[in-house]
Amino acid sequence: MTHLQPGDTVKAHYKTGIYIGEYIEERPHAYLVKILAVDKHPMQGDLHNPGQTDEVFFHQRKALSYLEKANIHKKAVEPLGGQPVPEYTESLKKAVDQLKEKLNRRETEFNKLALDQVESLEKQYFK
Repeated sequence: MTHLQPGDTVKAHYKTGIYIGEYIEERPHAYLVKILAVDKHPMQGDLHNPGQTDEVFFHQRKALSYLEKANIHKKAVEPLGGQPVPEYTESLKKAVDQLKEKLNRRETEFNKLALDQVESLEKQYFK
């Protein structure tokens, strides 16, 4: 891992989402990252039972918010490498559209439930 300086732009994998953010500081087991854009929207459902719908709690998972700060495991953070940082709302819309497209490829019970959750989130995000 390249040594990060405060203010560096990074790509950060957090749970099942991927974000672009600003490195703030190092913590004992994580980096504090301020979220600037969404690269990949988090998947819906139970993280411990992916693809399952029976006898699991089907979670709705929101993307981290603009300027939200998150402690992200050090191994899940990498320098962005000079790429431009997209505008947050546009990046969120693109990430939601990509997830919806993926979920629409196969008609399964899981994909249907996940798509319902994403469409509900979309209404919250883009009021």
